[in-house]
Amino acid sequence: GSGGFRKRKHDNFPHGQRREEKENVNPSSALMTSFKSFQLELDTRHDKYERLVKLSRDITIESKRTIFLLHRFTSAPNGEEILNESEVKLDAVRRKIKQVAQELIGEDMYQFHRAISPGLQEYVEAVSFQYFIKTRSLISVEEINKQLIFTAEDREETTNLTSNSHGKAPQTWSLKVTPVDYLLGVADLTGELMRLCISSVGNGDIDTPFELSQFLRQIYDGFTFIGNTGPYEVSKKLYTLKQSLAKVENACYTLKVRGSEIPKHMLADVFSTKTELIDQEEGLS
Repeated sequence: GSGGFRKRKHDNFPHGQRREEKENVNPSSALMTSFKSFQLELDTRHDKYERLVKLSRDITIESKRTIFLLHRFTSAPNGEEILNESEVKLDAVRRKIKQVAQELIGEDMYQFHRAISPGLQEYVEAVSFQYFIKTRSLISVEEINKQLIFTAEDREETTNLTSNSHGKAPQTWSLKVTPVDYLLGVADLTGELMRLCISSVGNGDIDTPFELSQFLRQIYDGFTFIGNTGPYEVSKKLYTLKQSLAKVENACYTLKVRGSEIPKHMLADVFSTKTELIDQEEGLS
Protein backbone atom coordinates (compact mmCIF):
# COMPACT_ATOMS: atom_id res chain seq x y z
CA GLY A 1 0.00 0.00 0.00
CA SER A 2 0.95 3.67 -0.07
CA GLY A 3 3.57 4.59 2.50
CA GLY A 4 4.66 0.99 2.86
CA PHE A 5 8.24 -0.27 2.82
CA ARG A 6 9.54 -1.11 -0.66
CA LYS A 7 11.92 -4.01 -0.79
CA ARG A 8 15.05 -3.63 -2.85
CA LYS A 9 15.63 -6.02 -5.68
CA HIS A 10 18.57 -7.80 -4.11
CA ASP A 11 16.52 -8.41 -0.93
CA ASN A 12 14.67 -11.14 -2.84
CA PHE A 13 17.83 -13.24 -2.77
CA PRO A 14 18.66 -14.98 0.50
CA HIS A 15 21.89 -14.01 2.24
CA GLY A 16 23.19 -17.54 2.04
CA GLN A 17 22.99 -17.53 -1.74
CA ARG A 18 24.95 -14.24 -1.97
CA ARG A 19 27.61 -15.63 0.37
CA GLU A 20 27.96 -18.75 -1.76
CA GLU A 21 28.35 -16.65 -4.91
CA LYS A 22 31.08 -14.58 -3.20
CA GLU A 23 32.93 -17.70 -2.12
CA ASN A 24 32.71 -19.16 -5.62
CA VAL A 25 34.64 -16.20 -7.12
CA ASN A 26 37.94 -17.41 -8.48
CA PRO A 27 40.71 -15.06 -7.23
CA SER A 28 43.05 -16.17 -9.99
CA SER A 29 40.65 -15.37 -12.80
CA ALA A 30 41.61 -12.85 -15.45
CA LEU A 31 39.00 -10.38 -14.22
CA MET A 32 40.19 -10.46 -10.60
CA THR A 33 43.83 -10.21 -11.70
CA SER A 34 43.01 -7.12 -13.75
CA PHE A 35 41.19 -5.46 -10.86
CA LYS A 36 44.08 -6.20 -8.49
CA SER A 37 46.53 -4.59 -10.90
CA PHE A 38 44.22 -1.56 -11.19
CA GLN A 39 44.06 -1.34 -7.40
CA LEU A 40 47.84 -1.47 -7.09
CA GLU A 41 48.28 1.20 -9.78
CA LEU A 42 45.76 3.56 -8.15
CA ASP A 43 47.27 3.08 -4.68
CA THR A 44 50.77 3.77 -6.03
CA ARG A 45 49.59 6.91 -7.81
CA HIS A 46 47.73 8.14 -4.72
CA ASP A 47 50.81 7.60 -2.51
CA LYS A 48 52.97 9.51 -4.98
CA TYR A 49 50.45 12.35 -5.07
CA GLU A 50 50.55 12.62 -1.27
CA ARG A 51 54.36 12.66 -1.26
CA LEU A 52 54.34 15.47 -3.84
CA VAL A 53 51.85 17.47 -1.75
CA LYS A 54 54.18 17.23 1.25
CA LEU A 55 57.19 18.25 -0.83
CA SER A 56 55.24 21.19 -2.28
CA ARG A 57 54.34 22.27 1.26
CA ASP A 58 58.03 22.18 2.27
CA ILE A 59 58.99 24.18 -0.84
CA THR A 60 56.34 26.79 0.00
CA ILE A 61 57.55 27.17 3.60
CA GLU A 62 61.23 27.50 2.68
CA SER A 63 60.44 29.95 -0.14
CA LYS A 64 58.43 32.14 2.24
CA ARG A 65 61.34 32.16 4.69
CA THR A 66 63.61 33.29 1.86
CA ILE A 67 61.22 36.14 1.02
CA PHE A 68 61.09 37.24 4.68
CA LEU A 69 64.89 37.23 4.73
CA LEU A 70 65.14 39.32 1.57
CA HIS A 71 62.88 41.99 3.08
CA ARG A 72 65.70 42.70 5.55
CA PHE A 73 67.90 43.77 2.64
CA THR A 74 66.88 47.45 2.82
CA SER A 75 67.54 47.77 6.56
CA ALA A 76 70.59 45.47 6.86
CA PRO A 77 74.01 47.16 7.16
CA ASN A 78 75.54 44.63 4.76
CA GLY A 79 73.20 43.59 1.98
CA GLU A 80 75.64 41.06 0.48
CA GLU A 81 75.32 38.83 3.54
CA ILE A 82 71.54 38.79 3.12
CA LEU A 83 71.86 37.87 -0.57
CA ASN A 84 74.38 35.11 0.18
CA GLU A 85 72.15 33.68 2.91
CA SER A 86 69.14 33.80 0.59
CA GLU A 87 71.12 31.89 -2.04
CA VAL A 88 71.84 29.14 0.50
CA LYS A 89 68.13 28.93 1.32
CA LEU A 90 67.18 28.79 -2.36
CA ASP A 91 69.69 25.97 -2.90
CA ALA A 92 67.87 24.05 -0.15
CA VAL A 93 64.57 24.71 -1.93
CA ARG A 94 66.04 23.46 -5.20
CA ARG A 95 67.08 20.23 -3.48
CA LYS A 96 63.42 19.73 -2.56
CA ILE A 97 62.44 20.42 -6.18
CA LYS A 98 65.02 17.80 -7.21
CA GLN A 99 63.08 15.25 -5.13
CA VAL A 100 59.92 16.30 -6.97
CA ALA A 101 61.69 15.78 -10.32
CA GLN A 102 62.81 12.32 -9.22
CA GLU A 103 59.26 11.43 -8.20
CA LEU A 104 58.00 12.46 -11.65
CA ILE A 105 60.42 10.28 -13.65
CA GLY A 106 58.38 8.46 -16.28
CA GLU A 107 55.19 10.28 -15.26
CA ASP A 108 53.08 12.94 -16.93
CA MET A 109 53.74 16.06 -14.85
CA TYR A 110 50.32 17.53 -15.63
CA GLN A 111 48.61 14.64 -13.85
CA PHE A 112 50.34 15.78 -10.63
CA HIS A 113 50.44 19.49 -11.43
CA ARG A 114 47.79 20.41 -8.86
CA ALA A 115 49.94 18.87 -6.11
CA ILE A 116 53.15 20.77 -6.93
CA SER A 117 51.78 24.04 -8.35
CA PRO A 118 51.58 26.00 -5.02
CA GLY A 119 55.21 25.25 -4.20
CA LEU A 120 56.44 26.17 -7.68
CA GLN A 121 54.55 29.48 -7.59
CA GLU A 122 56.11 30.37 -4.24
CA TYR A 123 59.57 29.40 -5.53
CA VAL A 124 59.11 31.63 -8.61
CA GLU A 125 58.12 34.47 -6.30
CA ALA A 126 61.22 34.01 -4.11
CA VAL A 127 63.65 33.65 -7.04
CA SER A 128 62.22 36.64 -8.93
CA PHE A 129 62.31 38.76 -5.76
CA GLN A 130 66.00 37.97 -5.22
CA TYR A 131 66.73 38.57 -8.91
CA PHE A 132 65.02 41.96 -8.82
CA ILE A 133 67.02 43.06 -5.76
CA LYS A 134 70.22 42.09 -7.57
CA THR A 135 69.52 43.37 -11.09
CA ARG A 136 66.38 45.56 -10.88
CA SER A 137 64.82 43.44 -13.65
CA LEU A 138 62.49 40.46 -14.03
CA ILE A 139 63.88 36.95 -14.34
CA SER A 140 62.64 34.94 -17.32
CA VAL A 141 61.01 31.53 -17.15
CA GLU A 142 63.88 30.11 -19.23
CA GLU A 143 66.41 31.29 -16.64
CA ILE A 144 64.35 29.71 -13.84
CA ASN A 145 64.16 26.39 -15.69
CA LYS A 146 67.93 26.40 -16.24
CA GLN A 147 68.36 26.36 -12.46
CA LEU A 148 66.07 23.32 -12.19
CA ILE A 149 68.32 20.86 -14.07
CA PHE A 150 69.92 18.50 -11.56
CA THR A 151 72.63 15.85 -11.67
CA ALA A 152 73.67 13.17 -9.19
CA GLU A 153 75.71 14.84 -6.45
CA ASP A 154 75.28 12.56 -3.45
CA ARG A 155 77.71 9.69 -2.91
CA GLU A 156 75.00 7.04 -2.95
CA GLU A 157 73.58 8.35 -6.21
CA THR A 158 77.06 8.56 -7.75
CA THR A 159 77.97 5.00 -6.77
CA ASN A 160 74.67 3.66 -8.09
CA LEU A 161 75.15 5.48 -11.35
CA THR A 162 78.75 4.32 -11.82
CA SER A 163 77.81 0.71 -11.13
CA ASN A 164 74.81 0.76 -13.49
CA SER A 165 75.82 3.14 -16.25
CA HIS A 166 79.17 1.51 -17.33
CA GLY A 167 80.71 4.66 -18.72
CA LYS A 168 77.51 6.43 -19.71
CA ALA A 169 76.87 10.10 -18.98
CA PRO A 170 75.53 10.83 -15.47
CA GLN A 171 71.77 10.87 -15.15
CA THR A 172 70.04 14.23 -14.93
CA TRP A 173 66.65 15.27 -13.61
CA SER A 174 64.78 18.37 -14.64
CA LEU A 175 61.52 20.06 -13.75
CA LYS A 176 60.04 22.78 -15.91
CA VAL A 177 57.99 25.59 -14.43
CA THR A 178 54.86 25.97 -16.54
CA PRO A 179 53.96 29.40 -17.98
CA VAL A 180 50.90 29.55 -15.71
CA ASP A 181 52.97 28.93 -12.56
CA TYR A 182 55.46 31.56 -13.73
CA LEU A 183 52.72 34.16 -14.29
CA LEU A 184 51.09 33.45 -10.94
CA GLY A 185 54.46 33.70 -9.17
CA VAL A 186 55.20 37.05 -10.85
CA ALA A 187 51.73 38.30 -9.88
CA ASP A 188 52.51 37.44 -6.23
CA LEU A 189 55.88 39.17 -6.60
CA THR A 190 54.12 42.52 -7.02
CA GLY A 191 52.83 42.33 -3.45
CA GLU A 192 56.37 41.81 -2.14
CA LEU A 193 57.60 44.76 -4.20
CA MET A 194 54.88 46.92 -2.68
CA ARG A 195 56.11 45.91 0.81
CA LEU A 196 59.68 46.65 -0.31
CA CYS A 197 58.49 50.13 -1.28
CA ILE A 198 57.05 50.68 2.22
CA SER A 199 60.25 49.56 3.94
CA SER A 200 62.37 51.69 1.58
CA VAL A 201 60.35 54.79 2.41
CA GLY A 202 60.68 54.00 6.10
CA ASN A 203 64.46 53.85 5.72
CA GLY A 204 64.56 57.19 3.93
CA ASP A 205 65.22 55.74 0.46
CA ILE A 206 63.53 58.10 -1.99
CA ASP A 207 64.74 56.55 -5.28
CA THR A 208 63.53 52.95 -4.86
CA PRO A 209 59.77 53.76 -4.88
CA PHE A 210 60.07 55.46 -8.27
CA GLU A 211 62.00 52.47 -9.68
CA LEU A 212 59.37 50.13 -8.30
CA SER A 213 56.57 52.22 -9.76
CA GLN A 214 58.01 51.98 -13.28
CA PHE A 215 58.70 48.27 -12.91
CA LEU A 216 55.21 47.47 -11.60
CA ARG A 217 53.64 49.53 -14.36
CA GLN A 218 55.48 47.41 -16.97
CA ILE A 219 54.32 44.19 -15.30
CA TYR A 220 50.74 45.46 -15.14
CA ASP A 221 50.82 46.42 -18.82
CA GLY A 222 52.07 42.92 -19.66
CA PHE A 223 49.26 41.30 -17.68
CA THR A 224 46.63 43.49 -19.36
CA PHE A 225 47.74 42.11 -22.74
CA ILE A 226 46.75 38.65 -21.46
CA GLY A 227 43.38 39.90 -20.19
CA ASN A 228 40.60 37.36 -20.02
CA THR A 229 42.28 35.04 -22.52
CA GLY A 230 44.57 33.58 -19.85
CA PRO A 231 43.76 31.12 -17.07
CA TYR A 232 41.20 32.04 -14.44
CA GLU A 233 43.80 32.34 -11.69
CA VAL A 234 45.78 34.94 -13.66
CA SER A 235 42.79 37.24 -14.22
CA LYS A 236 41.85 36.78 -10.57
CA LYS A 237 45.25 38.02 -9.36
CA LEU A 238 45.18 41.00 -11.72
CA TYR A 239 43.02 42.89 -9.22
CA THR A 240 45.61 42.42 -6.45
CA LEU A 241 48.35 43.53 -8.85
CA LYS A 242 46.39 46.68 -9.60
CA GLN A 243 46.05 47.37 -5.86
CA SER A 244 49.81 47.04 -5.32
CA LEU A 245 50.51 49.36 -8.25
CA ALA A 246 48.07 51.97 -6.94
CA LYS A 247 49.73 51.96 -3.50
CA VAL A 248 53.22 52.37 -4.95
CA GLU A 249 52.12 55.14 -7.31
CA ASN A 250 50.40 56.88 -4.39
CA ALA A 251 53.66 56.69 -2.43
CA CYS A 252 55.54 58.25 -5.36
CA TYR A 253 52.94 61.00 -5.58
CA THR A 254 53.29 61.74 -1.85
CA LEU A 255 57.07 61.79 -2.11
CA LYS A 256 57.02 64.07 -5.17
CA VAL A 257 54.48 66.58 -3.86
CA ARG A 258 55.12 66.60 -0.11
CA GLY A 259 58.51 64.93 0.15
CA SER A 260 60.39 68.16 0.76
CA GLU A 261 58.13 69.35 3.57
CA ILE A 262 57.80 66.03 5.45
CA PRO A 263 60.75 64.73 7.51
CA LYS A 264 62.14 61.41 6.30
CA HIS A 265 61.28 59.59 9.49
CA MET A 266 57.59 60.51 9.02
CA LEU A 267 57.23 59.53 5.37
CA ALA A 268 56.41 55.91 6.21
CA ASP A 269 53.55 57.02 8.50
CA VAL A 270 52.07 59.24 5.79
CA PHE A 271 52.38 56.44 3.26
CA SER A 272 50.72 53.85 5.53
CA THR A 273 47.75 56.14 6.21
CA LYS A 274 47.35 56.73 2.47
CA THR A 275 47.32 52.99 1.77
CA GLU A 276 44.68 52.48 4.47
CA LEU A 277 42.48 55.09 2.78
CA ILE A 278 42.91 53.32 -0.57
CA ASP A 279 41.90 50.00 0.99
CA GLN A 280 38.79 51.57 2.54
CA GLU A 281 37.76 53.20 -0.75
CA GLU A 282 38.22 49.93 -2.64
CA GLY A 283 36.23 48.10 0.01
CA LEU A 284 33.33 50.55 -0.37
CA SER A 285 33.38 50.51 -4.17
